Amino acid sequence: MIPQLAATPMTEYIQRAVLAMPMAQTLQLSFDAIGPGTTTLSAPVLDGWCFAPGQLQATALFALADFAAVGAAGTLLPAGWANSTVDATVKLLAPARGCRIVARGRVVQPGKTLSVCAADVFSVDAAGQELLCATWLGTARNFLLTTH
Repeated sequence: MIPQLAATPMTEYIQRAVLAMPMAQTLQLSFDAIGPGTTTLSAPVLDGWCFAPGQLQATALFALADFAAVGAAGTLLPAGWANSTVDATVKLLAPARGCRIVARGRVVQPGKTLSVCAADVFSVDAAGQELLCATWLGTARNFLLTTH
């Protein structure tokens, strides 16, 4: 069971929607916690995502942060709505070395059409020691889902 700060239909929807995405599956992403306006996601450091032995390539960091931040923003949407990234930047602060990475997403400013969200990404070593290795800031476009 995924720890939830406060389970809502949107937190459950976000978990299902994110984990169904091929990139999330490729990264072996998992939710560690989720609640209104916040997420914590993690993924193992896999050799196929490293550009040097044991050092994660920036693409995986960006993707994990994107899922965490935009997922956090999605938890605040009304039922029947979804969101997607329209703009983002990542600042790499330290090499991502360790056995897994953790991204903690949060909402900076929710909105009806656009939401600003952020995530901090930590590399975690075998002893559980965390090192901040990246920070991500972006904008998510919120939209009403339609059925055809």
